[in-house]
Amino acid sequence: MDIPNLSSNPSSPTQNSPPVSLTLVGICLVLALSMGFWASRLFPFTKSTDKLVVPGQQQAISTEDIKDKSDIQVAKLYGDTATIFKDSATGTVEKGSINGVGTHILNREGGATQRASLTSSVVDLDLFVGRKVEVKGETNASNKTAWLLDVGSVKVLE
Repeated sequence: MDIPNLSSNPSSPTQNSPPVSLTLVGICLVLALSMGFWASRLFPFTKSTDKLVVPGQQQAISTEDIKDKSDIQVAKLYGDTATIFKDSATGTVEKGSINGVGTHILNREGGATQRASLTSSVVDLDLFVGRKVEVKGETNASNKTAWLLDVGSVKVLE
């Protein structure tokens, strides 16, 4: 009579070691990741300074290229077009601040209650003083003024 093996740990060599294909896949994965890492260090991706222009979209002109206020043209866009700004306003730009907030004021239709304080690190707002413009940017919180807008782009209307 044959007695069966009742031990809980059978001594089969195929059950103790992981499958060869799983080990090989793991080694290939580690090798591919390390090669990709070192390749990115040796041959870094260089960004182009040219901006992508979508057909029908106007390309912005940097205010650094403008020497004088007379170089500003109507219907041209100045500033940053790579960023999509959700806030916009139309009015006339003047030098000054509202309650010490902002570097310029945007006078909009509706009187003094509709004015906005403007600030910008992208666009030189001094070039647009006295002009009717459409500004796009991001609203910032302020306790001293009703609306503080960080301007990203300016389109000259008049």
